Amino acid sequence: MKNKLGIIGAPITIAQPNMGVDLGPDAIRHAGLSDRLKNLNINFEDYGNVNVPMKGTNEKDPKTNLKNLKEVTEGNKSIANTVSDIKKKGEFPLILGGDHSIAIGSISELYKHYENLGVIWYDAHPDLNTADISPSGNIHGMSLAASIGLGHDDLVSMNGSSSKIKPENVVIIGARSIDEGEKKIINERGIKVYTMSDIEKYGMEHVINESIQYLKERTDGVHLSFDVDGIDPAHTPGTGTPVEGGPTYRETRYAMSKLHDSEVLTSIEVVEVNPLLDDGNQTAEVAVDMLATLFGEKYL
Repeated sequence: MKNKLGIIGAPITIAQPNMGVDLGPDAIRHAGLSDRLKNLNINFEDYGNVNVPMKGTNEKDPKTNLKNLKEVTEGNKSIANTVSDIKKKGEFPLILGGDHSIAIGSISELYKHYENLGVIWYDAHPDLNTADISPSGNIHGMSLAASIGLGHDDLVSMNGSSSKIKPENVVIIGARSIDEGEKKIINERGIKVYTMSDIEKYGMEHVINESIQYLKERTDGVHLSFDVDGIDPAHTPGTGTPVEGGPTYRETRYAMSKLHDSEVLTSIEVVEVNPLLDDGNQTAEVAVDMLATLFGEKYL
């Protein structure tokens, strides 16, 4: 990453039911992010946390089948505006979540700066639900759907733009909890997905190399949306929707190293760190390890 990093915290928590994910940005900071970046001679500015609504309900709105739509939309507009400020300064956006709904705001702004923005979605879940098919009504499970133009108008037209990421410019890595409605969207829209079965069959080296090459051929920028539940919960216990059987710490760090070496990434977000569910801030520490690797840290 040749340009300066612009770091923001995006502490939305009301797009999912667990208290504590709003503490994720500061947990990541507390785990030593600044020191690791300084050791890599990375030039950065931390702009603190975006002001977002913190109060919501755990009940679905009967009209929309969604929880906290107004508040999540308002928070994501604030995130988009702050990402816009970072891009105007020519800085590389690094967004610390917060739940995964923050991707709606970040991607809605990042999209404007590229002809063909690509997205790597490193996650146990594809987050391709909409109000019509969501079992829960939690918007953090709809963020990728909204980013490709599916879902409630307030989410799809975030930040004044209804144009969204092309489904063929998305690569999902590590998926192992996919709802039936999401499977249909994946097949109908031609979204490239590497499930855990693919990683087990071909290995992470093949998966990440193929993902990089695939996106290099069709995009002019790549946003990494990294959910810590993408990693096996043995390494990241502090997250709200853990799913057993994910990539190991070692496999994930290798993938992050390959992404750094490829120089394809133009922005990064890390989400769903919840210190109230964690064991001694272990998950935030793993998140920092992965971010340091993405910015060039090597073992030797």
